[in-house]
Amino acid sequence: MTIATLIEGCRLGQRSFQKELVERFSPQLFTIALRYVPDHAHAQDVLQDSLVKILTRIDQYKESGSFEGWMRRVVVTTALNRLDRKWMRREVCMEPISMDSPVDPDVIDRLAAEDIMRCVATLPEGFRHVFNLYAVEGYRHREIAQMLGITEVTSRSYYARSRKLLQAILLHQKTGLRHAE
Repeated sequence: MTIATLIEGCRLGQRSFQKELVERFSPQLFTIALRYVPDHAHAQDVLQDSLVKILTRIDQYKESGSFEGWMRRVVVTTALNRLDRKWMRREVCMEPISMDSPVDPDVIDRLAAEDIMRCVATLPEGFRHVFNLYAVEGYRHREIAQMLGITEVTSRSYYARSRKLLQAILLHQKTGLRHAE
């Protein structure tokens, strides 16, 4: 079944098409939700809310862009709307991060994508959200600032700091890999 056929069936409210949409896209949408919320239970809630929004607002989708991209944006927005914004106050007070330690490229080669995403998940909440929105989802800092209710400068700063924290985590992983060999 093509995406266009699936969308049209959902717009007409046909249950079999709605079920097909849910079954086809739930795994990838769940993965996106999991990047922004602390655990599987919260990610399931975000997924459920997102699917309801997708199915009830499918008429808002304009065929000029990717349907998958539109659904991703619904999931990201739903997840971000559930966040507790207290993380911003906690992370602004963090100590400065040294910018002197580059990551050895072979560290990345030795880690699987799943391992890297586990490392990203350990970042402080706000840094993780900005990193995911910018590096993984491809949003611009201006868009991230609007989505999170922060300034564009803060978004850039959080991204830079998240990269440095991730580098430190990866260096730690590399050290662990060496000792395991």
